[in-house]
Amino acid sequence: MGLFKKKLKQEHKVMLQAERAGGAMLPEYHRATPECPHPEHWSMYDSMTAEVEVLEFLATLVTTVKPNLIVETGAFLGASSIWMAQGLKRNGFGRIVSCEFDPQVFAKAQEKIAASGVAEWIDLRNVSSLEMEVNGTIDLLFSDSELTIREQEVRRFLPQIGPNGLVLMHDASSHPGMIREAALRLEAEGLLSVVLLPTPRGLAVAQKRAGRK
Repeated sequence: MGLFKKKLKQEHKVMLQAERAGGAMLPEYHRATPECPHPEHWSMYDSMTAEVEVLEFLATLVTTVKPNLIVETGAFLGASSIWMAQGLKRNGFGRIVSCEFDPQVFAKAQEKIAASGVAEWIDLRNVSSLEMEVNGTIDLLFSDSELTIREQEVRRFLPQIGPNGLVLMHDASSHPGMIREAALRLEAEGLLSVVLLPTPRGLAVAQKRAGRK
């Protein structure tokens, strides 16, 4: 019978592992890269949620630039939404529109957000980032969904991003390189100005060129 057992989706497997870990911080185990040779110096909750230090950076970024509208793609279990919402709560204004496509993961994220104390700042939707409709000017876009559609979603939301808005693309390390290449391609086309932060999984921080003064 084991031969015919349905294989767990990676998202569901990591979700179960995260539940068993009970929120404990673990050493980051992404492979070493030329730009980040010691990933073990960073911490993580699980292999799909952004590194703990990146979560802290997101919260600080929110309190630094004071966004009115944050759009996040790929909420997974809601950790990054919660950290950014804590920044909004400290600011006293703003909102996050986030999405998680997988219904099972979405339900778990809803639970965690409901218990976080910052649920009022988060609008979590069970929809694809390529179909999610968001009204208003986006001040901060955090792209952290399925790797294969990140470039598409950035291109989709780019017209809505304000001239001082920021675009963050997670998983921009040189391994596997897909998101890094996408960010640099957008830069080569004159759409973004990109800085690549040397974190274990990589973080591209960018600002669109159009309209910037």
